[in-house]
Amino acid sequence: MSITITAFERSPDRGRGLARDMRVRWALEEVGLAYDVRLLSFAAMKEPPHLALSPFGQIPTYEEGDLVLFESGAIVLHIAERHPGLLPEDANARARAIMWMFAALNTLEPPIFDRALVRILEHEQPWYEQRLRVLEDSIRKRLRELSGHLGEADWLDGAFSAGDLLMVTVLRRLQGSELLEAHPNLAAYIARAEARPAYKRAFDAQLAVFTAASTGG
Repeated sequence: MSITITAFERSPDRGRGLARDMRVRWALEEVGLAYDVRLLSFAAMKEPPHLALSPFGQIPTYEEGDLVLFESGAIVLHIAERHPGLLPEDANARARAIMWMFAALNTLEPPIFDRALVRILEHEQPWYEQRLRVLEDSIRKRLRELSGHLGEADWLDGAFSAGDLLMVTVLRRLQGSELLEAHPNLAAYIARAEARPAYKRAFDAQLAVFTAASTGG
């Protein structure tokens, strides 16, 4: 059965691969699955056809036969559970990889994503500096803890897994910031992931969408 995912017609990240469809593209590339992409405008995301797939009007969604999924983490987990390459065969190692998937989305991502939103949407507000300071203090704490766990290892728990895939997509929002630069091992961790051929294919595919939209092609 063919796979179709949805993505932004004009991504607000300007082709940097920060939108959450990148996670799904990357997972599909890692396991070698072909897929189609249906591009949506912001208006179309709030219309009934898309809301029938994603009740919160977000991207990405995933369609495969009768199966429809939303939420990028759930989609990546579905892909990883059904195709070799993103979860270990050993039951305990598999459970730990899934644990790191949840850690990326539940522990690391909330303050990092909120920081990005605050910097864009609340810069002129009187509470901006205090709000940003609170978020960045939280991020620093989590990065220290993550850096301490990773140490000199290549990946979070043995071989590369879906846990690393999601963690890297979260951490990439901090690239170029002093928050990330304070932890060279985390910057190197991201670089290793970005060097993977599957990552490069996924990134190039989403960048091509932005380039085409920008040039009117």
